[in-house]
Amino acid sequence: MNNYLIVVDMQKDFITGPLGTEEAVRILPLVKERIDKALEDGEKVIFTRDTHFENYMDTQEGKKLPVMHCIEGTSGWGIDEGLMDYVDNGDAFIINKVTFGSRTLAEFLAAENEFNPIEKVTLVGLCTDICVISNALTVKAFLPEVPIIVDSSLCAGVTPASHENALEAMKMCQIDVI
Repeated sequence: MNNYLIVVDMQKDFITGPLGTEEAVRILPLVKERIDKALEDGEKVIFTRDTHFENYMDTQEGKKLPVMHCIEGTSGWGIDEGLMDYVDNGDAFIINKVTFGSRTLAEFLAAENEFNPIEKVTLVGLCTDICVISNALTVKAFLPEVPIIVDSSLCAGVTPASHENALEAMKMCQIDVI
């Protein structure tokens, strides 16, 4: 079995920080339970970490979303401590990304698939309507024949409405939304 669980941007700035939401706080313990199940079932776990720098406000994203967040090295950039334990004990690793979707993640999974075919990739995390959808579609582009799953109960969007819109968009792009 070669399955992956991708935990997207479960960082402090998206949970309780300047871009945090009640929904993000609510899913946090559920994401932890899902990671435990993944490891128990032999799935490989990868975290993505939104990573910006001091010049964020001068970037295209900063001009369109003028909220300083996930600045490398700050507390808010960090993955929630309860989830970071998985990285610290070697059960998971992190891929930093400087934009919504991670080409590095998709290329890594595509390379893995060449040597050991991947049965499925599941994504959970934040924000459904920005980084989860971007990573799901990026991975789907690199692995068009691998089932890509998004667990909607373990994701949160900027708003509940934009969360639902993103889920519908992913369904149209052959992402399996559960």
